[in-house]
Amino acid sequence: MPRRSPLRAAIKTGRPKEWIKNVFVFAGLLFSGKFNQSHEVVEAFVTFVAFCLISSAGYFVNDLIDVELDRKHPKKRFRPLAARELSEGIAKAIAPGLAIVAIAIAFATVNWEVGLMVVGYGVAQMAYSLGLKQIVIVDVMTLAGLFILRVAAGASAVDAHASEWLLLCTGFLAAFLGFTKRRQEAVSELHEGTSTRPVLEHYSLPFLDQMVSLVTTGTVISYSIYTVNSPLIGSRMMLTIPPVVYGIFRYLYLIYDRSDDRSMAQIVAGDRGIQAAGASYAIIAFLLLYVFK
Repeated sequence: MPRRSPLRAAIKTGRPKEWIKNVFVFAGLLFSGKFNQSHEVVEAFVTFVAFCLISSAGYFVNDLIDVELDRKHPKKRFRPLAARELSEGIAKAIAPGLAIVAIAIAFATVNWEVGLMVVGYGVAQMAYSLGLKQIVIVDVMTLAGLFILRVAAGASAVDAHASEWLLLCTGFLAAFLGFTKRRQEAVSELHEGTSTRPVLEHYSLPFLDQMVSLVTTGTVISYSIYTVNSPLIGSRMMLTIPPVVYGIFRYLYLIYDRSDDRSMAQIVAGDRGIQAAGASYAIIAFLLLYVFK
């Protein structure tokens, strides 16, 4: 693999491909019926940018902490810090810089509530990297909390109420992604005979399968209940259930039947089935909320 330049190495460490997770910020904009209001769109976009920057800062911190473990991993050893393409000193300077910019634009451009949530997100990321990711179950619950913060911040940015059922569904969906990721990692380490993530010692495949089953059910049920009485259009929102269910089932199919070990962002970016489900969901939701409401 050709050696990356310091700039490309820094960009790679920030994981821009993982920014797709921050689209949850736009949930408040979409479901509040304010997608056609330019001011609210700008506020939501700025919030999205703030979360992208603070999450990238967290990836720098994570890679700094895990650099030695990453060097022993068959895939993670190619990360810029592990491969010594980016110096630790530069990474230590970039991480707080990204965090400061993220917090500043959230407070100055959006509002103080979003600013506090960006700060909370950064603190939670730091806690996760420093130790929470090594505590069984707590690691996934922390990730779920980060997703809920994204949705809550997005709703606050456009002065909308985040439905309790929508927040609950977000938490279950994040737990679904968290436990499926742990299962992917456990299977990978089992096959490759490596041990680079200590928390996996406390996760067995049967337990992970049970957790995946539980949070899958919770995700589908909580979203379905939300659609029965959605704030703007009531039960007509139930028409969005099929693409949600298909997307979740397709994701499980790829992980279990096709043994896909890519990250969530890579799977979404590379699988046409999931992309079709996402596009169908967006089109149906937009038509229901903005055209036929």
